[in-house]
Amino acid sequence: MASGTPARNAHSLRRRIWPDWMTRDVSLVILARLFMSAMRALAGIVTPIYLALIGFNGVSLGWLFVAVAITSALLTSVVGLLSDRIGRKPFLIALPLLAASAGVVYAITRDVPLLFLFAALGSFGRGAGAGGGSIGPYQPAEQALLAEAAPPRARNDVFGRMAFFSSLGALLGGGPLATLPDLLPHFHLGGADGMAGYRAAFIAMAVLAAIAGLLVIPIANLRPARPARNAHAAATATSGGSWNPLRRISPISWPILLRLWMTNSVNGLAIGFFGPFITYWFFRRYGAGTAEVGALYTAVNLAALAANLYAPRLAARLGLVRAIFWGRILQALLLAPMALAPTFWLAGALYLLRMQAQRMALPLRQSYVMAVVPSEERGTVSALSNLPSQVTSALTPGLAGYIFDTISLELPFEIGAALQAVNAFLFYFFFHALRPPEERAAPKAPSIASVPGDAAEEPALLPPDDAEPDSAPQQPTIGAR
Repeated sequence: MASGTPARNAHSLRRRIWPDWMTRDVSLVILARLFMSAMRALAGIVTPIYLALIGFNGVSLGWLFVAVAITSALLTSVVGLLSDRIGRKPFLIALPLLAASAGVVYAITRDVPLLFLFAALGSFGRGAGAGGGSIGPYQPAEQALLAEAAPPRARNDVFGRMAFFSSLGALLGGGPLATLPDLLPHFHLGGADGMAGYRAAFIAMAVLAAIAGLLVIPIANLRPARPARNAHAAATATSGGSWNPLRRISPISWPILLRLWMTNSVNGLAIGFFGPFITYWFFRRYGAGTAEVGALYTAVNLAALAANLYAPRLAARLGLVRAIFWGRILQALLLAPMALAPTFWLAGALYLLRMQAQRMALPLRQSYVMAVVPSEERGTVSALSNLPSQVTSALTPGLAGYIFDTISLELPFEIGAALQAVNAFLFYFFFHALRPPEERAAPKAPSIASVPGDAAEEPALLPPDDAEPDSAPQQPTIGAR
């Protein structure tokens, strides 16, 4: 009996580290995310400082970020809409290879039109900062694939695990690789113009992105089934389907999508004011180079490893919507004092705390959206729900760049903080009554940390082991108190 205990313990430990839902395809997608996150984290540090050194000011950087945001919005929409038709895999290969080509172009030329074009195609500058590794126009395909591959009760864990490996990748890209521009000149390898370290960093980005694209080649490309469960779906199936994405959204998803459009539009305005400029702001405000910014981002991503894995537990305690709400409120509250901090490391400490809230809230929000829409619409809804955020985030970088150059280095952050607070309250107002299926299936438990004015009970997150498989949610009533 006792002799079997170590074997049982080892088996239990193995299942906790590598549970049954970590199939080959899920593992490869998450591993690809690790390499892609390393590439994006490195780009988020190196690209803004490199562009500033070769003559870009705040306004020109702002217009480059506008081009990146618009192109990313278009790419994200195409990925989401087509991945529900032709499968997720092609986009998980093509877009990393496109980012790899952007790295090569940045390594070999300073031609401004080419820099603009390939920054846009490679999403250089989108989501700059320590969270840049979590962003990419391939996300609708990636999220839908992972949501379909995991059982409902493990979905939050899958997205938490993906965020964990994304942080590991960001540690690589934002840590040792980010020192290349400062390190090579110490060995007299900076080149005649002192930029050889930056060129090496861009080549490293290209290699990381190419590996991410190649890793997913072995996965199965399963096209989502579209069962005709209601009159809307039956009519679509009878007519042979429609390539108009709005006609393919079911009545179940429309109320959710409209509210996501409103909340994400506000969030996009907020992010456009400061998100792409984080590294540039550290460079301008405190004179921090790639090594210092990389060290800060390394600390952020190390701390985020725990935040990523704690996110499902937080959702289990508070409920998914409340956990997302409090994460967004903390992000807004910590942004304003960060902008006013007198030293780089004090600002960095506040930024670290803010990013922990962001790293917990982001995978939970992704998991939530995937949970409350029918599985055959996940890619489409993911793309369409994020489209307003990407569009509105393209409206404000030009204005933010002008403010940075002519008015204040702090004001864009203060405006962004106010808008993010508005976004948090809108999200809670619209979605507190719509619980994900696993919460609706679970026995209710008393709520904690409730938002003032809301006395509703919050259910436990995990359903019983014999809970029904993931199915289309019932027609929700949203926004009602």
